[in-house]
Amino acid sequence: MTVLAHDRYCDEIARQVGELRAVVTSGADLAATVPTCPDWSLEQLVRHMGGALRWVDALVRTRAQENVPDERIPLLGGPDGEGDPAALDAWLAQSGELVVGALREAGPDTKVWSWAGVPDSGFWARRMTHEITVHRADAALAAGLPYEVAPDVAADAVDEWLQLVRWVQRNEPHAAAGELLVAGRTLQLHATDAPAEPGAVRDATEIPAAGAWGRVIELTEQGVAWRPGHEETTVALRGPLTSVLLAFYGRLPLDSPGLEVLGEREVLEFWLERATFG
Repeated sequence: MTVLAHDRYCDEIARQVGELRAVVTSGADLAATVPTCPDWSLEQLVRHMGGALRWVDALVRTRAQENVPDERIPLLGGPDGEGDPAALDAWLAQSGELVVGALREAGPDTKVWSWAGVPDSGFWARRMTHEITVHRADAALAAGLPYEVAPDVAADAVDEWLQLVRWVQRNEPHAAAGELLVAGRTLQLHATDAPAEPGAVRDATEIPAAGAWGRVIELTEQGVAWRPGHEETTVALRGPLTSVLLAFYGRLPLDSPGLEVLGEREVLEFWLERATFG
């Protein structure tokens, strides 16, 4: 469960910005409702994501030791007017360039305020990688476009989400997270198309079952715990790694093609209904 290199995160943010820009300029209806974030239109989703990138740029570039208020961040909400894909695309491109430049210049160890107990720029490189990875999925689903993510990024996104859940359980008065502080329930995530350490291998026939990527997740009264591998668990979610990631983030229904739930489905649903904060 090795965290990716800082440069890998920066490269992936830049790539994901490019993929999200391709959705914006694809001819998709910017006013369309995002099925996985129904309070937002596609344009609102893009503005949210670009604004988050600009917020992190402001934090990292200024070496902020406390949160930076919205009013101090230029063009946080996006370009003037709505429904202009060219203007939205240009703004998003600049947002990506700003944050990637700030993160590369800072490196992973510069002290920067964060909300989750890891006060350095490395936290923000990782967090923005997975924020845009999942929100690009939202955008692709809204636009009816295909979506795929690199296996090392998908695996790290699962681990990072589990770390955030545990941090909230231990540090924030969050009712849903508190309901996950129970013992005796275990979950397994099992990828059918990625090796234990995801890399270039993509043909599932080349991956022995014992060497496939997996996470065993245990609910405890002290917080969620997890480890790599495969064991007998209360419930297992099995399928392609991208689909497993999106289902784990609540972006795909459990009955989606290619996914399989084995064991006590209600335990997985219990998790998904409560691990929804962000």
